[in-house]
Amino acid sequence: MDLAPYIPAFVTLFVIIDPVGLAPLFVALTQGMTARRRRGIAIRACLAAFAILTIFGVAGEAVLNFLGISMPAFRMAGGILLFLTALDMLFERRTERRQGQADSNEHDPSIFPLSLPLIAGPGAIATMILLTGQDTSLTHLAIIHGVMALVIGCVFMLFLLAAPLERLLGPTGINVITRLLGMLLAALSVQFVIDGLRDLQVI
Repeated sequence: MDLAPYIPAFVTLFVIIDPVGLAPLFVALTQGMTARRRRGIAIRACLAAFAILTIFGVAGEAVLNFLGISMPAFRMAGGILLFLTALDMLFERRTERRQGQADSNEHDPSIFPLSLPLIAGPGAIATMILLTGQDTSLTHLAIIHGVMALVIGCVFMLFLLAAPLERLLGPTGINVITRLLGMLLAALSVQFVIDGLRDLQVI
């Protein structure tokens, strides 16, 4: 079987999900956690993202239509949630919450914001819907989902490198990176909202 036509699908999903860009975000969101806890968060985040993207890859448009949700509305909602995460990173609200909680109740970022909307964000979901909509054959669907799993595998491998990256940057470096990424996340979240408004032809 010729898999060459699916290389663009891999490249598209890789760019949209951006495993390299997610690695420092993972470091910032799991700062100070043990390697075991980080590994657990990485596994849950990647499995949840895989499940979400699989659902939308198989029945994405049907799910949104059934719920009466348009893709622009979904994109805007993701942008708003991402903006709230950016505020936490910029003003250290996440750190303050963690310090005020017992270890057993420590905030777990695996589902939100890691799996959704960072890994399985509006862009990735829309891409899966578009890629699987090109051909309804089972072979095509299986290969597209295999490509998606490969990209998420890249995300997981880079998440496992979070600890060495944190040691390399040090506390000050992590603090600076967290603030910078908070600003970038805020800009990205606003872009999601703008894209949603543009799709609705509001602007």
